[in-house]
Amino acid sequence: MTPSRKKIAAVLVAIGAVVYGASPIDIIPELFTGPLGLADDLAVWVGAAFGIYKLLKGRGNEQGDVAPPKV
Repeated sequence: MTPSRKKIAAVLVAIGAVVYGASPIDIIPELFTGPLGLADDLAVWVGAAFGIYKLLKGRGNEQGDVAPPKV
């Protein structure tokens, strides 16, 4: 995946997490379970943050990356 596509994917993941957090439709609704209902929102935000980190950090030596010098 090219760096520009990684950035676009990270932005889309972030938008999806924010939309899910703001959505009144949840897996565990806050209306019935109170603070426990925020657990699914927190799980989505943590998962999105981890996914964005993995997307943007990368593993190196991908298209456009320069290989380290050989000694």
